[in-house]
Amino acid sequence: MSEEVVRYERRGPVAVVTMNRPEYRNAQNSAMTYALDDAFARAVDDGEVKVIVLAGAGKHFSAGHDIGTPGRDVDQSFDRRAVLWWDHTDREGGDQRLARESEVYLGMCRRWREIPKPMLASVQGACIAGGLMLAWVCDLIVASDDAFFADPVVRMGIPGVEYFAHPWVLGPRAAKEVLFTGERFSAQQAKEWGMLSRVVPRASLEAETFALAERIAEMPSFGLALTKKAVNQAEDLMGLRSGMDSVFGLHHFAHAHNAETSTDSLAGQSARSMRDAAGR
Repeated sequence: MSEEVVRYERRGPVAVVTMNRPEYRNAQNSAMTYALDDAFARAVDDGEVKVIVLAGAGKHFSAGHDIGTPGRDVDQSFDRRAVLWWDHTDREGGDQRLARESEVYLGMCRRWREIPKPMLASVQGACIAGGLMLAWVCDLIVASDDAFFADPVVRMGIPGVEYFAHPWVLGPRAAKEVLFTGERFSAQQAKEWGMLSRVVPRASLEAETFALAERIAEMPSFGLALTKKAVNQAEDLMGLRSGMDSVFGLHHFAHAHNAETSTDSLAGQSARSMRDAAGR
């Protein structure tokens, strides 16, 4: 695990996994993705850990996928853990993008959703696009009252981020509003839509998150694991997994369309242009 991009800490029965690229608003490159996976595996293998908390260092939880920092590493190979597919680095076009995103984005998020220990996201500041994916794979989300959320990728002509849980997490009409406008929505609005477990003052975010984690940790581990599996299975029976599969195909069709009709597969959008558009 890279200590540079992810920190790991044990606090009694709670493992704290912290994204640590605050200078880039915790934008997720592949190095961070695999460091997160290492940290989660460490927590799963530790029998003393009952609950996992996912946090982001600095002012923001996560600004999403890294599409413009000096640490962007889309051309590097990494160990494949989520799917058994060929490496993306010696492929071209849609073959390259599908291979990478199946592993690093959709595959990893699905892998983490199945972690047999409750996971809590502790969210402050920005939680944008790929940041939503990380929060949504957690079982509960505690957010500060200054947190804000958005999935602005429709501006790229793409129907939402790869882990397309929007209709299940937000409800169909709220999902359409979030995607159609690409605008930010507040923690209060997210709570009203049912996406958040709790909204707390920024100053007490850490304390409130850990109080909830410690309360959950009082329950038996196996009972927690089975309960988590039961709810996840019910959600899948409501169409989450199959719906996500179908939208993943549309996502890649949109990338291919962009590559043919514009400057690149992101329709010429940058991290700055997406940030500015979501902030309106």
